[in-house]
Amino acid sequence: MFIDRARIYLKAGDGGDGVVRFRREKYVPAGGPAGGDGGRGGSIYFVVDEGMSTLMDFRYRRKFVAPSGEPGKSKNMAGKDGEDLEIRVPPGTIVKDDQTGEVLLDLTAPGARVLVLPGGRGGRGNARFATPTRRAPSFAERGEPGPELWVQLELKLLADVGLVGYPNVGKSTLLAAVSAARPKIANYPFTTLRPNLGVVALDEGHSFVLADIPGLIEGAHTGVGLGTEFLRHVERTRLLLHIVDASGLEGRDPVEDYHKINAELRLYSPELAERPQILVANKVDLPQAQGNLPRLEELAASQGLEFFVISAATGQGTGPLMRRAGQLLLELKKAEPLPEQVQELVLPKKVPVPLEEFTVTQVDGEFVVEGEGLERLMRRLDLNNREAVRYLQTVFEKIGLNKTLDEMGVPAGATVRVGELEFEYME
Repeated sequence: MFIDRARIYLKAGDGGDGVVRFRREKYVPAGGPAGGDGGRGGSIYFVVDEGMSTLMDFRYRRKFVAPSGEPGKSKNMAGKDGEDLEIRVPPGTIVKDDQTGEVLLDLTAPGARVLVLPGGRGGRGNARFATPTRRAPSFAERGEPGPELWVQLELKLLADVGLVGYPNVGKSTLLAAVSAARPKIANYPFTTLRPNLGVVALDEGHSFVLADIPGLIEGAHTGVGLGTEFLRHVERTRLLLHIVDASGLEGRDPVEDYHKINAELRLYSPELAERPQILVANKVDLPQAQGNLPRLEELAASQGLEFFVISAATGQGTGPLMRRAGQLLLELKKAEPLPEQVQELVLPKKVPVPLEEFTVTQVDGEFVVEGEGLERLMRRLDLNNREAVRYLQTVFEKIGLNKTLDEMGVPAGATVRVGELEFEYME
């Protein structure tokens, strides 16, 4: 199983600030507060795109930041929401928290759209704070910052294209020539002891996974050599590149090799033997190969196979072969049954903590008030604005904080700290 990884930074958009505005129009005396709310920050979604098969697109872009919401406007008009950011990933992508390693999402269903980070909430404008006793509030809320997160993307998939053939026919050399993979290459059987995979990049947004799997020999379907290990991996590929040594330097006939390998595929799984194949004659840079090419071309024609002549060592013909393999893959994917469409998924939203849920503890002579909902409200207020502080004191009275401090017997003049705000307690 091939594991492709990427580490990326996600940042949802910040909420826009609410604004302080007053209605001033001719013939409209005392128009009152008219500051609008800030827009919501853009959210970040993962979208499963079945057209992708690797995480190569994340090799050059590692930071994804959604746009922020716009500030509110006058005449009670809200600011524009930030646009949501969609990040496309291939099916089989696992999203993990980079710090804890916790699996956050397992994205397997093509078409799924999952909310990962919601945008920050926009701040309320001063019009939202008007009351019968506070008719002209001169304060507003700041927008909430969008959440941020480093995540690991881990793609677990099997190869799209498998290289089949006897040992020493040049499969590892071909993989090294067309991808960044660097498999061990040597002139002896079973140099490759486990599958090696590489990503073949054809053009932007179009790539596929190519597997160099341990060489197959006669009797592989019964476990001879590395046969069953090989066959288990190649079973899920969409396309096979059947590599033969056209030079015959190993003392084998390439035509016979072709028939023996296909016989092993058929004995292991009849369906596997029917998998689309391209016959590839390798090592054509050697003089001994020229005598076998007409026979191999005739073999391909009799089997209804496409035939390519290459030299993995020199790179001759490898480009056209990879482009044709990529084209066939797209055609095979289109011919597959359409997956069931998946509706948009949304991670469970975190329920806001009420302002009334708080605790008061005494630390080094100070009384510290802690409450997630209360601290969240205070982060949105400009505590340098006196009217905003007076509004906050009204909130303290409403949620019962003053009563709690009184019941605890907090002495007059004691320091009470709520988030970043410190004040002297007065009975």
